Amino acid sequence: MTIKRMHVGPRLSEMAIHNGVVYLAGQVAEDTTLDAAGQTQQILSAIDRLLAEGDSDKTRILQATIYLKSMNDFPALNAVWDKWVVHGHTPPRATVEAGLAKSDYLVEIKIVAAQR
Repeated sequence: MTIKRMHVGPRLSEMAIHNGVVYLAGQVAEDTTLDAAGQTQQILSAIDRLLAEGDSDKTRILQATIYLKSMNDFPALNAVWDKWVVHGHTPPRATVEAGLAKSDYLVEIKIVAAQR
């Protein structure tokens, strides 16, 4: 059984594909000067790009795990998320408050999706 890794770096791969399932590494914003809504929008755009590259899309998400630096940002995250997800294709999701890798990260999102 083949595992395809994409955007492989010294510490992690951005994506792995196995048996028709796409696993994304936790995605964070490139511009950490943005507020939680801005970081979420940037992350969701990156997820769209990666899923397309892995022959998937947001309607095929099997699971989403969202990490927030502060649950105070939960409403801002949801405002952006609710505009992004496709009605009828909302994935199972968990959202937790967590210490993130860098202090200026406000949001991190990890996705598992099925290929087309």
